[in-house]
Amino acid sequence: MAQFRISEAASLLGVSDDTIRRWVGSGVLASARDDTGRQVIDGAELAARAKSIAVAPDDPSGVGSSARNRFVGLVTDIVLDTVMAQVEIQCGPHRIVSLMSSEAVRDLRLEVGSLAVASVKATMVVVEVPREHK
Repeated sequence: MAQFRISEAASLLGVSDDTIRRWVGSGVLASARDDTGRQVIDGAELAARAKSIAVAPDDPSGVGSSARNRFVGLVTDIVLDTVMAQVEIQCGPHRIVSLMSSEAVRDLRLEVGSLAVASVKATMVVVEVPREHK
């Protein structure tokens, strides 16, 4: 199961370390201790909190890519069958859904609470603005 240190959890949710500690202290988030004794937050619980507050962190992948639409977030749901999978990632306020092979989910070791980067590259993107901004 994915676990995140206080500073990692804060970065992923776009809040301060102190905010995470306050949430733990007030029971909003549960914490545990890892093998080294550090306080950690369960990835699935953090994913649920991410859905409720949503702010995007910096891309941690460090890879170059021609895709400019990169969304960093937490896996919040996986629907898996024998061949295909639907993976939902909460990237700040954005919910990204990807269809991929079940093999890819296993190879990437994706699970609810995993850190993931969704890269979107499309030849057609529709851009809309509210009527009052024309």
